[in-house]
Amino acid sequence: MSEAGPVTDPFTDPRQQHRAAMMGMYVFLGSEIMLFGGLFCVAAAMRLAHAAEVVHASRALHFGIGGLNTAILLTSSLFVALGVESARKGRTKITRGWLVGAAALGLAFLATKAYEYQMEFAEGLLPIEGVHSRYTDGIQHLFMNLYLIATSLHAVHLSIGIVLLLTLSFRLACSSIELPERAIVLVTAGLYWHLVDVIWVFLYPVFYLAR
Repeated sequence: MSEAGPVTDPFTDPRQQHRAAMMGMYVFLGSEIMLFGGLFCVAAAMRLAHAAEVVHASRALHFGIGGLNTAILLTSSLFVALGVESARKGRTKITRGWLVGAAALGLAFLATKAYEYQMEFAEGLLPIEGVHSRYTDGIQHLFMNLYLIATSLHAVHLSIGIVLLLTLSFRLACSSIELPERAIVLVTAGLYWHLVDVIWVFLYPVFYLAR
């Protein structure tokens, strides 16, 4: 099994080592799902209990920019998937290209999100201390608090993913990761990237389309 790579202590079976690596990643991803799942539950409870206020707050968000960022992240996931497939075939140079492309799209997402934050700040949408808010209703203000927390937390996770992809690309360039023997490294990194993208796919309708 090529993805298992060279066997290291304490493992003696490459298949067992591969399963252990995947299990560790699944546990980590599960913890991330629980983290964002709590935020989604709060958003769902607010939508059910205060539908009118949530709809009013959601309509002020720039759903077109959110839609553009959704397309950017979905494309980046495609690039990562293609990179992982190239890694399994031992195509190091092509793999590096896909990883760098995905990281560049991640940076494009962050730049677009920063621009959106700037617009929301100027419009008085962001619940920041000392800034005049457009909202006088407590529920609408709470919705925007939740929006800022969730999207900022997602941006932090995406930034980690960008650093991870660029680091792997650099290590491939230095031949410190041999392909296809160590393709499992890219597989686990790809799982993290896909999770970050899936989280945004849920964030977009929860906040932008709750109208």
